[in-house]
Amino acid sequence: MCGRYRRTSSEEELCRIYKIPIPPQLDLPISYNVAPTQKILTIRYNPDTGQRTLDALRWGLIPYWAKDPKIAYKTVNARAETVDTAPSYRRAFEKRRCLIPADGFYEWRTIGGMKIPFSIGMKDDRPFVFAGLWDGWKDPGTAEWVRTCTIITGDPNELVAQIHTRMPVILPEEHHARWLGEVEDGDLKELLKPLPADQMRMWPISPRVNSPKNDDPDILTPIEA
Repeated sequence: MCGRYRRTSSEEELCRIYKIPIPPQLDLPISYNVAPTQKILTIRYNPDTGQRTLDALRWGLIPYWAKDPKIAYKTVNARAETVDTAPSYRRAFEKRRCLIPADGFYEWRTIGGMKIPFSIGMKDDRPFVFAGLWDGWKDPGTAEWVRTCTIITGDPNELVAQIHTRMPVILPEEHHARWLGEVEDGDLKELLKPLPADQMRMWPISPRVNSPKNDDPDILTPIEA
């Protein structure tokens, strides 16, 4: 699964990289320790304007048909294998796909009875995007719309397989337009494969990352595993 990541690139930088008009108001702070249920940045495509947008959505997808928003605790990740058939995701997979910018993500490996966290990212430290889905849910109590999202996970590459059986799906730039629906999409599931391991790096880090309250650069300090 992918239950924690970091987004340390600014909104302005992400808009420049991913060709998005800078939103008039967003101001979602960077974070070294993004956790489920928090608001996170997502990239969506608006077919009416023909433009990409950078939006803050809550992490943990609430399907439009849900009766209880607590389902979001179970929908932080969607499995690539069943994303087109699972009731919670199939409509979003058809119509509401998004990209979720990140600068790294975290996974844990049990070594000598202890769970050691690892930071994983690109070799050149550039930002990247997870394949994601989003949906809108109308709160029956307030009649307000709540927009939420999920990160798709799939098989790990050779690097991540050393510590975990799954990893988030990272989409290279050449697949962004197809995933967002800007161009003819074809078979979208064929895009949900592991990014080549030779583009990535991984190192053990402080267990301080275990608590979302710890949100600072020192989390990334390498330790002996």
